[in-house]
Amino acid sequence: MSKVMIVTGGSRGIGAATVRLAASRGYTVCFTYLHSRDAADALVREVADGGGRAVAVASDVCSEADVIRLFEFVDAELGTLSALVNNAGILEKQMRVEDMDAGRLERVFTTNIVGSFLCAREAVRRMSTRRGGSGGAIVNLSSMAARLGSPNEYVDYAASKGAIDALTIGLSKEVAEEGIRVNAVRPGLIYSDIHAAGGMPDRVDRLKHIVPMKRGGTCEEVAKAILWLLSDEASYTTGSFIDVSGGR
Repeated sequence: MSKVMIVTGGSRGIGAATVRLAASRGYTVCFTYLHSRDAADALVREVADGGGRAVAVASDVCSEADVIRLFEFVDAELGTLSALVNNAGILEKQMRVEDMDAGRLERVFTTNIVGSFLCAREAVRRMSTRRGGSGGAIVNLSSMAARLGSPNEYVDYAASKGAIDALTIGLSKEVAEEGIRVNAVRPGLIYSDIHAAGGMPDRVDRLKHIVPMKRGGTCEEVAKAILWLLSDEASYTTGSFIDVSGGR
Protein backbone atom coordinates (compact mmCIF):
# COMPACT_ATOMS: atom_id res chain seq x y z
CA MET A 1 0.00 0.00 0.00
CA SER A 2 1.42 3.38 -1.01
CA LYS A 3 2.23 6.12 1.45
CA VAL A 4 -0.03 9.18 1.43
CA MET A 5 1.32 12.72 1.13
CA ILE A 6 -0.28 16.17 1.20
CA VAL A 7 1.43 18.99 -0.69
CA THR A 8 -0.10 22.42 -0.21
CA GLY A 9 0.11 24.78 -3.16
CA GLY A 10 0.97 21.89 -5.44
CA SER A 11 -0.31 22.97 -8.84
CA ARG A 12 2.74 24.98 -9.91
CA GLY A 13 6.42 25.56 -9.28
CA ILE A 14 8.15 23.75 -6.44
CA GLY A 15 4.87 22.23 -5.32
CA ALA A 16 4.18 20.66 -8.70
CA ALA A 17 7.74 19.36 -8.97
CA THR A 18 7.30 17.76 -5.55
CA VAL A 19 4.02 16.16 -6.59
CA ARG A 20 5.62 14.67 -9.70
CA LEU A 21 8.65 13.32 -7.87
CA ALA A 22 6.64 11.94 -4.95
CA ALA A 23 4.21 10.17 -7.27
CA SER A 24 7.10 8.68 -9.24
CA ARG A 25 8.42 7.25 -5.96
CA GLY A 26 5.17 5.55 -5.07
CA TYR A 27 3.33 8.10 -2.95
CA THR A 28 -0.36 8.79 -3.40
CA VAL A 29 -0.36 12.58 -3.42
CA CYS A 30 -3.14 14.97 -2.52
CA PHE A 31 -2.22 18.51 -3.47
CA THR A 32 -4.06 21.76 -3.03
CA TYR A 33 -4.63 24.66 -5.37
CA LEU A 34 -6.41 27.97 -4.94
CA HIS A 35 -7.00 29.49 -8.38
CA SER A 36 -5.16 27.33 -10.91
CA ARG A 37 -7.82 24.69 -11.63
CA ASP A 38 -6.58 24.06 -15.17
CA ALA A 39 -2.98 23.61 -14.02
CA ALA A 40 -4.12 21.30 -11.22
CA ASP A 41 -6.16 19.12 -13.58
CA ALA A 42 -3.28 18.95 -16.03
CA LEU A 43 -0.91 17.82 -13.28
CA VAL A 44 -3.32 15.09 -12.17
CA ARG A 45 -3.46 13.80 -15.75
CA GLU A 46 0.33 14.00 -16.12
CA VAL A 47 0.86 11.94 -12.97
CA ALA A 48 -1.73 9.38 -14.07
CA ASP A 49 -0.09 9.07 -17.48
CA GLY A 50 3.15 8.26 -15.67
CA GLY A 51 1.52 5.49 -13.68
CA GLY A 52 1.11 7.43 -10.42
CA ARG A 53 -1.82 8.80 -8.48
CA ALA A 54 -2.45 12.41 -7.56
CA VAL A 55 -5.64 14.11 -6.43
CA ALA A 56 -6.21 17.88 -6.55
CA VAL A 57 -8.33 19.63 -3.92
CA ALA A 58 -9.35 23.29 -4.02
CA SER A 59 -8.36 24.58 -0.60
CA ASP A 60 -7.29 27.88 0.96
CA VAL A 61 -4.75 27.28 3.72
CA CYS A 62 -5.79 30.63 5.23
CA SER A 63 -9.15 29.06 6.09
CA GLU A 64 -9.20 26.77 9.11
CA ALA A 65 -12.38 25.16 7.81
CA ASP A 66 -10.76 24.47 4.43
CA VAL A 67 -7.71 22.92 6.09
CA ILE A 68 -9.86 20.66 8.24
CA ARG A 69 -11.89 19.58 5.19
CA LEU A 70 -8.69 18.84 3.27
CA PHE A 71 -7.35 16.49 5.93
CA GLU A 72 -10.73 14.85 6.44
CA PHE A 73 -10.92 14.21 2.70
CA VAL A 74 -7.54 12.49 2.80
CA ASP A 75 -8.64 10.40 5.79
CA ALA A 76 -11.78 9.24 4.01
CA GLU A 77 -10.55 8.83 0.45
CA LEU A 78 -6.81 8.11 0.51
CA GLY A 79 -5.92 6.57 3.85
CA THR A 80 -3.35 7.15 6.57
CA LEU A 81 -1.32 10.30 6.13
CA SER A 82 2.44 9.79 6.32
CA ALA A 83 3.89 13.00 4.86
CA LEU A 84 3.07 16.71 4.71
CA VAL A 85 4.82 19.31 2.59
CA ASN A 86 3.90 22.83 3.74
CA ASN A 87 4.61 24.54 0.43
CA ALA A 88 1.77 27.05 -0.09
CA GLY A 89 3.06 30.60 0.15
CA ILE A 90 2.76 34.03 -1.41
CA LEU A 91 4.68 37.24 -1.83
CA GLU A 92 3.56 40.61 -3.11
CA LYS A 93 5.11 43.38 -5.16
CA GLN A 94 8.60 44.51 -4.26
CA MET A 95 8.33 47.27 -1.68
CA ARG A 96 10.17 48.85 1.22
CA VAL A 97 8.77 48.32 4.71
CA GLU A 98 7.89 52.00 5.04
CA ASP A 99 5.37 51.61 2.20
CA MET A 100 3.64 48.40 3.38
CA ASP A 101 0.10 48.52 4.74
CA ALA A 102 -1.59 46.22 7.22
CA GLY A 103 -3.61 44.48 4.51
CA ARG A 104 -0.49 43.30 2.74
CA LEU A 105 1.07 42.08 5.98
CA GLU A 106 -2.08 40.20 6.94
CA ARG A 107 -2.27 38.47 3.56
CA VAL A 108 1.37 37.37 3.57
CA PHE A 109 1.49 36.33 7.22
CA THR A 110 -1.85 34.51 7.15
CA THR A 111 -0.97 32.42 4.11
CA ASN A 112 2.67 31.77 4.89
CA ILE A 113 2.53 31.40 8.67
CA VAL A 114 -1.01 30.62 9.83
CA GLY A 115 -1.61 28.23 6.92
CA SER A 116 1.53 26.26 7.72
CA PHE A 117 0.65 26.09 11.42
CA LEU A 118 -2.87 24.85 10.69
CA CYS A 119 -1.67 22.15 8.30
CA ALA A 120 1.07 21.07 10.71
CA ARG A 121 -1.50 20.86 13.50
CA GLU A 122 -3.77 18.58 11.50
CA ALA A 123 -0.84 16.41 10.41
CA VAL A 124 0.41 15.97 13.98
CA ARG A 125 -3.06 15.02 15.17
CA ARG A 126 -3.01 12.15 12.69
CA MET A 127 0.66 11.10 12.80
CA SER A 128 1.52 11.31 16.50
CA THR A 129 1.98 7.97 18.23
CA ARG A 130 0.72 9.70 21.38
CA ARG A 131 -2.61 10.05 19.59
CA GLY A 132 -2.60 6.54 18.15
CA GLY A 133 -0.88 7.40 14.86
CA SER A 134 1.97 5.61 13.12
CA GLY A 135 4.37 8.54 12.84
CA GLY A 136 5.33 10.49 9.75
CA ALA A 137 7.34 13.41 8.43
CA ILE A 138 6.72 17.07 7.74
CA VAL A 139 8.78 19.32 5.50
CA ASN A 140 8.20 23.06 5.65
CA LEU A 141 9.19 25.36 2.80
CA SER A 142 11.22 28.20 4.21
CA SER A 143 13.45 30.44 2.11
CA MET A 144 16.95 31.86 2.08
CA ALA A 145 15.08 35.13 2.56
CA ALA A 146 14.68 34.12 6.22
CA ARG A 147 18.45 34.46 6.60
CA LEU A 148 19.07 37.32 4.18
CA GLY A 149 16.09 39.55 4.99
CA SER A 150 15.20 40.59 1.40
CA PRO A 151 15.81 44.32 2.01
CA ASN A 152 14.09 46.71 -0.39
CA GLU A 153 12.06 43.83 -1.79
CA TYR A 154 10.14 41.50 0.53
CA VAL A 155 11.05 41.97 4.18
CA ASP A 156 7.52 40.82 5.06
CA TYR A 157 8.00 37.60 3.10
CA ALA A 158 11.40 37.09 4.72
CA ALA A 159 9.86 37.60 8.16
CA SER A 160 7.16 35.05 7.40
CA LYS A 161 9.82 32.51 6.45
CA GLY A 162 11.72 33.30 9.62
CA ALA A 163 8.58 32.23 11.44
CA ILE A 164 8.61 28.99 9.44
CA ASP A 165 12.15 28.34 10.65
CA ALA A 166 11.00 28.80 14.25
CA LEU A 167 8.00 26.52 13.64
CA THR A 168 10.31 23.86 12.26
CA ILE A 169 12.66 23.94 15.23
CA GLY A 170 9.98 24.14 17.90
CA LEU A 171 7.60 21.58 16.45
CA SER A 172 10.41 19.12 15.74
CA LYS A 173 11.24 19.10 19.46
CA GLU A 174 7.61 18.79 20.51
CA VAL A 175 6.94 15.66 18.45
CA ALA A 176 10.36 13.98 18.22
CA GLU A 177 9.31 11.27 20.69
CA GLU A 178 6.01 10.75 18.89
CA GLY A 179 7.37 9.34 15.64
CA ILE A 180 7.24 12.59 13.66
CA ARG A 181 10.22 14.27 12.03
CA VAL A 182 9.96 17.96 11.11
CA ASN A 183 12.48 19.59 8.78
CA ALA A 184 12.64 22.44 6.31
CA VAL A 185 14.11 23.35 2.95
CA ARG A 186 15.30 26.88 2.21
CA PRO A 187 15.26 27.53 -1.54
CA GLY A 188 17.36 30.37 -2.89
CA LEU A 189 17.01 31.88 -6.37
CA ILE A 190 14.83 29.29 -8.08
CA TYR A 191 13.23 29.50 -11.52
CA SER A 192 9.60 29.68 -10.40
CA ASP A 193 6.60 31.81 -11.29
CA ILE A 194 6.49 33.26 -7.77
CA HIS A 195 8.88 35.98 -8.97
CA ALA A 196 6.28 37.21 -11.46
CA ALA A 197 3.90 37.72 -8.55
CA GLY A 198 6.47 40.06 -7.07
CA GLY A 199 6.66 42.04 -10.30
CA MET A 200 10.07 40.66 -11.34
CA PRO A 201 9.63 37.63 -13.62
CA ASP A 202 13.31 37.90 -14.63
CA ARG A 203 14.58 38.16 -11.04
CA VAL A 204 16.63 34.95 -11.10
CA ASP A 205 18.52 35.88 -14.26
CA ARG A 206 19.01 39.42 -12.97
CA LEU A 207 20.56 38.24 -9.69
CA LYS A 208 22.20 34.91 -10.47
CA HIS A 209 25.64 36.59 -10.68
CA ILE A 210 25.61 36.91 -6.87
CA VAL A 211 25.19 33.14 -6.43
CA PRO A 212 28.52 31.30 -6.04
CA MET A 213 27.39 28.70 -8.59
CA LYS A 214 26.43 31.55 -10.98
CA ARG A 215 23.05 30.08 -11.87
CA GLY A 216 19.51 29.82 -10.62
CA GLY A 217 18.15 26.57 -9.27
CA THR A 218 15.29 24.47 -10.57
CA CYS A 219 12.09 23.42 -8.86
CA GLU A 220 13.16 19.82 -9.37
CA GLU A 221 16.35 20.39 -7.38
CA VAL A 222 14.28 21.67 -4.47
CA ALA A 223 11.85 18.76 -4.76
CA LYS A 224 14.71 16.27 -4.46
CA ALA A 225 15.77 17.82 -1.15
CA ILE A 226 12.19 17.66 0.10
CA LEU A 227 11.80 14.00 -0.84
CA TRP A 228 15.10 13.11 0.83
CA LEU A 229 13.97 14.68 4.10
CA LEU A 230 10.73 12.71 3.90
CA SER A 231 12.50 9.43 3.15
CA ASP A 232 13.87 6.75 5.45
CA GLU A 233 17.35 7.89 4.43
CA ALA A 234 16.73 10.89 6.70
CA SER A 235 15.43 8.77 9.59
CA TYR A 236 17.72 10.45 12.17
CA THR A 237 17.21 13.96 10.85
CA THR A 238 14.77 16.36 12.50
CA GLY A 239 14.78 20.07 13.24
CA SER A 240 17.20 20.49 10.34
CA PHE A 241 17.42 22.67 7.24
CA ILE A 242 18.69 22.08 3.73
CA ASP A 243 19.68 25.27 1.90
CA VAL A 244 19.08 24.74 -1.83
CA SER A 245 20.73 27.99 -2.81
CA GLY A 246 23.79 27.43 -4.97
CA GLY A 247 26.06 28.34 -2.06
CA ARG A 248 24.59 31.73 -1.29
